[in-house]
Amino acid sequence: MLTRILSGVVGAAILIGVVAAGQIALGIAIFILSVVGVHEFYKAVQNAGYRPIKWIGFILCIPILFLSLIPHMNINLNTVSDLNIFIGLFSLFIFAVLVVLLASIVFYHEKANITDVSLTFFGAVYVVFLFSFVVLTRNHEYGAYYIWLVFLGAFSTDTFAYFSGYFLGKRKLLPVISPKKTLEGSIGGIFGCVGVTLIYGIFINKSLDFDIALYHFMIMGALNGVVSQIGDWAASAIKRFVKIKDYGKMMPGHGGVLDRFDSILFTGPIVYFYITFMIH
Repeated sequence: MLTRILSGVVGAAILIGVVAAGQIALGIAIFILSVVGVHEFYKAVQNAGYRPIKWIGFILCIPILFLSLIPHMNINLNTVSDLNIFIGLFSLFIFAVLVVLLASIVFYHEKANITDVSLTFFGAVYVVFLFSFVVLTRNHEYGAYYIWLVFLGAFSTDTFAYFSGYFLGKRKLLPVISPKKTLEGSIGGIFGCVGVTLIYGIFINKSLDFDIALYHFMIMGALNGVVSQIGDWAASAIKRFVKIKDYGKMMPGHGGVLDRFDSILFTGPIVYFYITFMIH
């Protein structure tokens, strides 16, 4: 337990430092986490006998760096022309990757089959695509403030779910996938996330002189409280299937990147889409 707490404190300090350092620093950090996360996912499925094409997954991490540089490249995705160029280049990149993946089935069918190729692509989408929303949220005009909604949503849910389950938990929620999870813990995690997000929303309104209706933060808190747990359960379900305990050992007491950031992979998109379509 002590190792887990100390590791968590150090991790939190690093997180605060990286986020405070700006968009590029965060982009580089997310890129590194994406590479490690993709590696962990491929290593996990290899444990089940599959053979993902690793180098393609690593190449798919590169767009994370590009996204972090967009605000510094005189590119405005709010204009139709720049947005069309961005979508075109991104589509071309994905098309090229799919061609290479499918060509590997044709020319290297003894080393790769459709399942291996599918897991290669899924692993990159699961890790890189979902991680990219952390960078996209930071790229918002007030992203330096909004980005914390991503992390607070995941960590507050996890914290409140743990203590609610510890003190009140009686009814098992997912005994096969995650034996320690309880219904009471899950509900406590959602309410805790709503509370923390609401408090942070009040802080944002006062700090930026905004007048964002507080119900928006309550909705985001509820959504994050639900999806962050789905992210946690999904990661556990994959581990059960491939028969491993942890994805890695990057953080002592916590496991690997996918063990610690499984919830953030889901809260990132929620915060980004909600802010984009419901607030701005």
